[in-house]
Amino acid sequence: MSQKNLPVGRFAPTPSGRLHLGNLMCAMLAWLSAKSRGGKCVLRIEDLDAARCPFMGENTKYLLDDLAWMGLTFDGEVLWQSQRTAVYEGYFEKMREAGLIYPCYCSRAELHAASAPHLSDGVPLYDRKCLLRAERGEAPPPGRKPAMRLRVPDRDIAFCDLLQGEYTENLERECSDFVVRRSDGVYAYQLAVVVDDALSGVNEVVRGNDLLSSTPRQMYIQELLGFSHPAYAHIPLLTDGEGRRLSKREGDGCMERVREVYPDPAPVIGALAAALGLIPSPESMTVAQLLPLFDWEKIPRDAIALPQGF
Repeated sequence: MSQKNLPVGRFAPTPSGRLHLGNLMCAMLAWLSAKSRGGKCVLRIEDLDAARCPFMGENTKYLLDDLAWMGLTFDGEVLWQSQRTAVYEGYFEKMREAGLIYPCYCSRAELHAASAPHLSDGVPLYDRKCLLRAERGEAPPPGRKPAMRLRVPDRDIAFCDLLQGEYTENLERECSDFVVRRSDGVYAYQLAVVVDDALSGVNEVVRGNDLLSSTPRQMYIQELLGFSHPAYAHIPLLTDGEGRRLSKREGDGCMERVREVYPDPAPVIGALAAALGLIPSPESMTVAQLLPLFDWEKIPRDAIALPQGF
């Protein structure tokens, strides 16, 4: 494989709380997939929302320490989204100059009170109320700062996920116009992630399958900005014994508790590796020892249960 075709993966956590084992499983898979083929894996801290994720706050320091404890080393400098507002602004302006951006004055309460169907992530399918108002020449509501939405076409976007197979979404009917800059001026995840992946040379995105439906939106932005599409692998979520997905808010599989019980990461890595089907049963391992064992064909397509004892 030539240097040009080597995989470049990434792990991009949001430091809104202490990492849990599901986060570490995702980090491990992204790292193993890229490194097992001689590629690179970069680390990006998605701290766009300063109110929830202060720059270099306590959660971020724990996050970096947990990754180092697991033996996951990343290539290049850590990328901090909170420090890249000017970069996002430039790409946002390109889309606005193309006539694809319009202001939306709808409040969150108004959006959720609408009878329109909701997307899988709970966001209402937008009815273009503010676009229609502008086209009729109506004045916007006074004293309200708008979010900025990207207008999407009535078009299917399809891709083949490494784990989930073929996935298709119609942008207009199943997604509708989505926010790329919030009313407080913070750039939205959908834009920031596209720009950062492209500028970091990321060509393989490994993340939880709760983000599967976001991918067509991001692919559309990639097309608008002239970026290539990376390969995608949306992994099953790690669940507890009752099949409920792990939650930072609930403290499920929290690394603070895990590290109190397991001062050595080797049993934790081995338990995750067994849950992923990389080894037949849990045993103490390092991430480096898993490199020759990694194969996407071994990874489950359905929810993965939290290893017993965690």
